[in-house]
Amino acid sequence: MRNMDTASTKAAGPAAKSRPKAAALISGGLDSMLAAKVVLDQGVEVHGVNFFTGFCVEGHTHAIRKKDQAKDKRNNALWVAEQLGIPLHFVDVVDEYKDIVLNPKHGYGANLNPCLDCKVFMVHKALVADVLDGGFDFVITGEVVGQRPMSQRIDTMPVIARESGADDRLLRPLTAHNLSPTLPERRGWVDRAKLHGFRGRDRKPQIALAHRYGFTEHAQPAGGCCFLTDAKYAAKLQDLWNARGQRDYEFDDIMLLKVGRHLRPAPHYKLIVGREEGENNFLAGYRGRFPHLRTVSHEGPLTLVDGELTTEDALLAARIAARYSQGRAADTVTVRLNRPGAVAEELRVAPLPPMELPTAWHVGG
Repeated sequence: MRNMDTASTKAAGPAAKSRPKAAALISGGLDSMLAAKVVLDQGVEVHGVNFFTGFCVEGHTHAIRKKDQAKDKRNNALWVAEQLGIPLHFVDVVDEYKDIVLNPKHGYGANLNPCLDCKVFMVHKALVADVLDGGFDFVITGEVVGQRPMSQRIDTMPVIARESGADDRLLRPLTAHNLSPTLPERRGWVDRAKLHGFRGRDRKPQIALAHRYGFTEHAQPAGGCCFLTDAKYAAKLQDLWNARGQRDYEFDDIMLLKVGRHLRPAPHYKLIVGREEGENNFLAGYRGRFPHLRTVSHEGPLTLVDGELTTEDALLAARIAARYSQGRAADTVTVRLNRPGAVAEELRVAPLPPMELPTAWHVGG
């Protein structure tokens, strides 16, 4: 994913230069889809923009885990752009976004989600920073007053407009009647009467509007597309910071937090145990960087070790790996321990009984 930088897919032909041009933040959810459609139908040239932060749910865990293979693997942002017939620009902001996660001016939501700072960042990036030198006249979001407890309140809406630098060039078509008229409305680029006044968490109005437009399917609400809103993922990220003694991360760190069973038997090391074949294959890509264990006498998962193991630690880690293998009921299991740059060791251990695996070791529950 990191090599995509800024890319675009164009689903529509060139537009007349006399038309106003808008950047629509497209998450792939229903609200952003409807917001773009409302403005598109008024003759505005709309371009979709989707930011890759590294914390997206789509396109990773669903593609890896066998239990999710029956789920649709489509990229919902791209699918939305195709339904609307608009260009979609993918923008890699992983490195820039780190400061938003680590130092959110407005703090976090229920978990480690910096929702208000995130929205400010994305609106600024799309409009003021001119994604792809797009020269956009205004920006569109699918925000609805009262729908999200942190970033979509009547008192935080002006904060996003002001701090992003967009000011009154930020249009929220689905909830516009609850807000003051914006520049696109005052200049007649869009007809305020054709915008909406949705409010609160009830999504029935959006679903009804989708049916009016003929959209028979749509993705789930966009809040579920960010791992930072997930309590278990947030606990894993906080554990990572605690173990390293600093609030920082690399791209591989946040990807690995999405995969496997995470266990911390001691403060100085953590085990990441694959839960199925897809996860084992993904974790195998990190064997050159991390010590890892694999049962050889019985079928079992790949286990990465994040940290340094003493001899005693290695035996316990091997017993845990054996506990998740098909030899969990055997008297002994042979486990191979590989450390980068060292000769592999084979350890014969008794699998750790479930009652000796404390709940507290499970990072994120």
